[in-house]
Amino acid sequence: MQSGGRAFVLTLVAAGAWLFATPLGPGVLGIDSPIQEPAPAPAPVVEPPPLTLDELSARVDPTVVTLAASAGFSGVAGTGFVVAPDGIVLTNFHVVENATEISAVHMGNGLIYDATVLGYDKSRDVAVVQLITAADLPVVELAPDPLPDVGDAVVAVGNASGAGVLVPAPGAVTALDQQVRTRSSVDGSANTLDKMIRVDADVRAGDSGGPLFDAWGRVVGVNTAGLSDEARNGTEFSPPQAPEAYAVPISEAVAVLDQVVAGQSGGTVHVGPTPYFGVSVRDVSVFENKPAMGAAVVSVTSDSPAEALGLSAGDVIVRFDGAEIGSSPDLSEALLGRRPDDSAVVEWVDDTGVSSSGTVTLAAGTPTA
Repeated sequence: MQSGGRAFVLTLVAAGAWLFATPLGPGVLGIDSPIQEPAPAPAPVVEPPPLTLDELSARVDPTVVTLAASAGFSGVAGTGFVVAPDGIVLTNFHVVENATEISAVHMGNGLIYDATVLGYDKSRDVAVVQLITAADLPVVELAPDPLPDVGDAVVAVGNASGAGVLVPAPGAVTALDQQVRTRSSVDGSANTLDKMIRVDADVRAGDSGGPLFDAWGRVVGVNTAGLSDEARNGTEFSPPQAPEAYAVPISEAVAVLDQVVAGQSGGTVHVGPTPYFGVSVRDVSVFENKPAMGAAVVSVTSDSPAEALGLSAGDVIVRFDGAEIGSSPDLSEALLGRRPDDSAVVEWVDDTGVSSSGTVTLAAGTPTA
């Protein structure tokens, strides 16, 4: 493991070391600076022996929850782990994205909890969830170092295949600081994740959001992506691939956690209930009668705040409550710090080049970016 300590250099300063001679009697000199014994060397830190797979499961399973998130007629099964006794849980954003209802089964006490999303960061695929009415739950131990070392033994624990039973997947760290392009098994949406830990554990659908433990049962990451069933099992055209999976470093997840607990939306982190505007947008480029920059409206949802405002497909949003909108991500960022019932002045240009503005009141939405 990487050391989290700091090295100290001890320097002898010659200008500060003086010997004073004092007569004690005829022909006798005494030294009034006492002789100091050298300080004993610090004892080396010795890790206890690694846990067996059964020992690790017995220690960590009571800190893990299985998650079920539903949105309309679709649902997602995932995993999370408890980081505070009152039921604060870390998981992946893609597990709770667009969820209207979330429930969690605590694997220690067997209780089923309703859950709500406190905040999230889609760019890091991390979400913070609160188990409602939870109290005095055991919590995970976080690894003392920011990152494991390549070659370190790890175990991914999660709700493999959504079966509702925790399955450990042992492996080792094979690379650090990886960029990976992921695709949702639910809706096919893509996302690019940075700074990921690569492991050779057999992480499966349902393991998303679960803890990646080191050999002593300390969390080093959040399991996020693994091979598809086709890649794992092979097809008539290709052989099975060796296990390969990716996890968000726990330091990245804790950074999101700290910001959410502090109640500070900002950057790519949204805190609190998600506001709903009701438009899908894309970037624009220079074309006739349109601004060169902005968020071009692709569609407007019926009965949405955007429809009530008067926006239509083809309009280009150029300013949101005073902030210039140069691209579609700018609009997403402007909404990150907002909550339902917030009002904002929106400025846009229609497809004839006419500028308009109006005040929109945001509605309540589901976790999205």
